[in-house]
Amino acid sequence: MSKKNTLTDFEKSLKKLEELVETMERGELSLEESISHFEQGMALTQACQQALTQAEKKVKMLTENKETGALEDPESDT
Repeated sequence: MSKKNTLTDFEKSLKKLEELVETMERGELSLEESISHFEQGMALTQACQQALTQAEKKVKMLTENKETGALEDPESDT
């Protein structure tokens, strides 16, 4: 997956998660709808966490490369 897609997917997932939370906080959903929203929210939370973990690894790799003088990105296809 490209870096831009990962960022876009993260932003979309976070936005959807915020919308789900706002909907649930209004308290107008049935129990079944609330459970469904909760399940979707948990899946989105996991997706966002994975994206953040990948970003953290990338930042760590970049800072380590800067310290060692390496310019290669080990995740690149080249």
